Amino acid sequence: MSTDETRRAFAWVLAAYLVAGVIAYCVGLAAQVRDVPPIAVAFMADIAATIVVFGFSAAFRNSSFYDPYWSVAPIPIAIYFSAQDQAIEASFLRQLVVITLITIWGCRLTYNWARGWTGLGHEDWRYLDIQEKTGRLYWFVSFIGIHMMPTLWVFFGCLPLYPALLFGARPFGPIDIVAVAVTGGAIWLEAEADKQLVQFRNSSPPSEAVLDTGVWAWSRHPNYFGEISFWWGLWLFGYAADPASWRWTILGAASITLMFRFVSLPLIERRMAERRPSYADVQARTSLVIPWPPRR
Repeated sequence: MSTDETRRAFAWVLAAYLVAGVIAYCVGLAAQVRDVPPIAVAFMADIAATIVVFGFSAAFRNSSFYDPYWSVAPIPIAIYFSAQDQAIEASFLRQLVVITLITIWGCRLTYNWARGWTGLGHEDWRYLDIQEKTGRLYWFVSFIGIHMMPTLWVFFGCLPLYPALLFGARPFGPIDIVAVAVTGGAIWLEAEADKQLVQFRNSSPPSEAVLDTGVWAWSRHPNYFGEISFWWGLWLFGYAADPASWRWTILGAASITLMFRFVSLPLIERRMAERRPSYADVQARTSLVIPWPPRR
């Protein structure tokens, strides 16, 4: 694909997210007028934005329009929570730290997607597999499984932001420091894993080669471990702000962990085993997700 075509593709993605942002803002504003609680306002705006992005995916026959949504959506949700009048009682330091970490995570992850997406002719291989299996039902499956379900997972993952940024009155303390370490470490690990993976691919390795050096020597999926840890770090911030909220805020990190463990990981493990004969040896000596010294 030419540079001009790639630029046009990214311009359409940008247009999709700008339209989604405007619609989300209008939906949220209408909800606020009716005195809907902030968490419900954010949820309705989130759903509206997802529907808009799905419209672009369907119009261009490419569900990868949705791919950046995972890393984009938490940023406006966090800013919205911290901008509420009630948020004045929350710890300003915690608000600053959480929003900074989320912004760094979101911008880096979005950039990582952008440098790997080559345009409208490029779609995530998992979507292509789903399309092949579902046939005429694909766009219904795409709406529910590729667009709406991840939106719900991300929104659940953002639940701890409600106490952390809006009503949690506890001052910044030791648990927050642990949360900073977990969240910051997760961002670093995911970034390092992605950097090493890009360098490996750019080195033109044999088609059957498997990356098993660096952080990839300790985990077959260190990027996934980083992503999972990021959401648990957000949960810790919510717990630090309001310990009583842990029972319902834990839903996000727990559900995202289960999604990676029982949906994403089996898919990619099966694909790697089918395409790379040497992967069985890597599986025998390397931890699945949690970084651990490789077995000899």
